[in-house]
Amino acid sequence: MTSTYLPDKRSGPPVGPPPPAAEAARGRARRRARHWLTAVVFQVPALVLFGVLVLLPMLFALYASFFRWGGFGMPEDYIGVDNFTRLLDDPVFLGDLWRCLLLVVLSLVVQLPFALALAVALNQRIRGRAVYRMLFFAPYILSEAITGVLFAMIFAPDQGLADHVLGAVGLDGLGGEWFADPSTVMATLFLVMTWKYFGFHMMLYLAGLQSIPAELTEAALIDGAGPWQRFRHVTLPLLAPTLRISVFLSVIGAVQLFDLVWVTTAGGPDHHSETMAVTLFQYGFKRYQVGYASAISVAMFVISLVFALAYQRFVLRRDLEGATTTLRGGGS
Repeated sequence: MTSTYLPDKRSGPPVGPPPPAAEAARGRARRRARHWLTAVVFQVPALVLFGVLVLLPMLFALYASFFRWGGFGMPEDYIGVDNFTRLLDDPVFLGDLWRCLLLVVLSLVVQLPFALALAVALNQRIRGRAVYRMLFFAPYILSEAITGVLFAMIFAPDQGLADHVLGAVGLDGLGGEWFADPSTVMATLFLVMTWKYFGFHMMLYLAGLQSIPAELTEAALIDGAGPWQRFRHVTLPLLAPTLRISVFLSVIGAVQLFDLVWVTTAGGPDHHSETMAVTLFQYGFKRYQVGYASAISVAMFVISLVFALAYQRFVLRRDLEGATTTLRGGGS
């Protein structure tokens, strides 16, 4: 007689290897946990450094801006918002705002179009274009200190290279006290800024131009479009994201401009070339009015932050939405 084994239903679920689906789910959970742990391990040092070197100084500057403080010991003489109301009545700071706006406008109207024109020219197949690109980009590699010292010697009154060149071609009347004359100091400073930074924007535009498919330009050429029409209707729209980033960097750079001005003019003559960063340095490290200098730093931060948020919201939104869509699409 053959006996048949029947499992006891009261003994609970059978003991054995789990189903494949459950094991796969647990494996995915373990991998996800490892990924999160790896991300945390790599990000924590950077976050700690960011907090110690960036966030804490920013918070302390905000705290110090409510005190009359000379920079020694801890702030104790609380004065509320008097430093900020003082900013609104300070003719030097109000002049800084005007000069910042002037530099921004000149950069957008002169410097960036000049860099774009050079980028378009050097994107063509011309002999020696690699050498030209290197020469035009070279000024950006120099430090601001070297650039400032160099042009301080070039524009030295009566003995600088600029006056000698003008005198050699019979244009002595155009020379003068370039950095020492209030009527010419900002124009001279902007000339130095353009020489220093146009190469950076030119390389940005070159990178954007080389990412434009050649087939589109060839199709426009076949359709009979001229050089200006191809630039206006093909190149410029496709270069728009690069242009928007270039404008953003140019504006933020003008707001935070310091070292080039400090080395060439130190804000003179009589504050006529001073920027917000130079004024901050003067009050904080020359006059030991650190509380007021902290208020200037907070004002600079607010101006930069408001511009960045507004620019991102109204100008960069299409670019950011496209990037977000691409990332989401790639992860699906």
